[in-house]
Amino acid sequence: MARIIGAIGTSHVPTIGVAYDKGKQTDPDWAPLFEGYKPVAAWLAEKQADVLVFFYNDHCTTFFFDVYPTFALGVADRFPVADEGAGLRNLPAIKGHVDFQAHIAESLVNDEFDLTVFQDKPLDHGCASPLPLLWPHDPDWPGAVVPIAINVLQYPLPTARRCYRLGQAVRRAIESYPEDLKVVVVGTGGLSHQIHGERTGFNNTEWDMEFLRLLEEDPEQLTKMTHADYVRLGGAESVEQIMWLAMRGAIEGPIRKLHQNYYLATTTAMTVVLYESAGSADIAETRAASEVVS
Repeated sequence: MARIIGAIGTSHVPTIGVAYDKGKQTDPDWAPLFEGYKPVAAWLAEKQADVLVFFYNDHCTTFFFDVYPTFALGVADRFPVADEGAGLRNLPAIKGHVDFQAHIAESLVNDEFDLTVFQDKPLDHGCASPLPLLWPHDPDWPGAVVPIAINVLQYPLPTARRCYRLGQAVRRAIESYPEDLKVVVVGTGGLSHQIHGERTGFNNTEWDMEFLRLLEEDPEQLTKMTHADYVRLGGAESVEQIMWLAMRGAIEGPIRKLHQNYYLATTTAMTVVLYESAGSADIAETRAASEVVS
């Protein structure tokens, strides 16, 4: 059957995609970020992951506020990469896995999640900004993507606990699929940032580190927080962190952090973290090793 082999948390800042497309990987301002993704890309290549399940949000590219779903799942052979105003990106259309996507959709509805299902719609930087840093794409992507969009723009938003439970339901859906697929779940957005209003440029590194600690060790504490809590601690746009909770819900139980890179050079704390499931005996050793992770 399909199984989850790991999880990734990643920022989806649109300028990451712009810098990537302009070949700025070795630019002094960008190199620390791009270098931080290389261990994650190497791990994905080593594990030969078949599918990435992306929890992301659409930035009014495919959906607009007249009809903006709380949860939406894409089912298609291919998804175009959205032109968000800078022209079409030199990336192949993102591959889907229709049978697997349809199975997850049916399973989630049967698990009492009322989904919107979309086909052939473009995916914006919420998914497409970090994707080429994780997977090679010449001439094509090595696997498929299951895009699951979460509303973090138009109130009322789903609660942190609801997103965590969505991740748990996605895990049940994945593990009930009969094909032998290696799946990695990806939570995107954040961490602390605010790009409008009186607190434009706000960041909170202390909170970012505490969020990452709780995400690993005690995610239940994060599910008890309100949207106002997230906004107060991390800025208005840091409410995107509830998408990381969907990822964490999908990889239940003890986990071990294999890699973390935190880079604060713009208005957003750009972060990538890689996790695997871990038995309780591994946790102490893993935490000791993580002390030296940047």
